[in-house]
Amino acid sequence: MQTKANNTDTDLRDGDLDEELAGILTAISIVSKRLAKKLLALQRRDGTTEEGGSTDEQDE
Repeated sequence: MQTKANNTDTDLRDGDLDEELAGILTAISIVSKRLAKKLLALQRRDGTTEEGGSTDEQDE
């Protein structure tokens, strides 16, 4: 496994492309965080109903 970048590797890199990729990865991270929060909220809500909490259905 190569751990040190060659000079030719860094010379060929495009700064604009690197910045765009960083932006895309940041956006993916933000969306992932929001999805994780929504899943946690759903899990907590489902856990509440399983423990005898209130549900949206009427008792007959």
